[in-house]
Amino acid sequence: MEKRDGIKIVTIGGGSSYTPELIEGFIKRIKELPVNEIWLVDIEEGKEKLEIVGNLAKRMVEKAGIDCKVYLTLDRREAIKDADFVTTQFRVGLLDARIKDERIPFENGLLGQETNGAGGMFKAFRTIPEKQQSFLQYST
Repeated sequence: MEKRDGIKIVTIGGGSSYTPELIEGFIKRIKELPVNEIWLVDIEEGKEKLEIVGNLAKRMVEKAGIDCKVYLTLDRREAIKDADFVTTQFRVGLLDARIKDERIPFENGLLGQETNGAGGMFKAFRTIPEKQQSFLQYST
């Protein structure tokens, strides 16, 4: 691996609507965290969102005038090669699962927000095993 001057960060689930906020954080903290490569990765079903959100991320970085390149890909293996950090923001089950996470608890008199309460538990039960499996698959 050849030495780079900056940091390579990969985000699995890069087509997420939360990605612009993540990019903004990298831009604001560029002196403390000298990121020069950001790889946004998604699955085939998320390709359109990845292109929309990823192109916004590219415009944000360009407007900030920082020395950083944003890459968009569906190939996780290509993206994580030589990465310094890998972050995730994916939703197992896509938006259909989120709808269930919010509606089922509510229909039973419970909070159904997707990140806490009963809905958050549903999401955790689906997501944690997948993240563990991904980590094991790509760390060996």
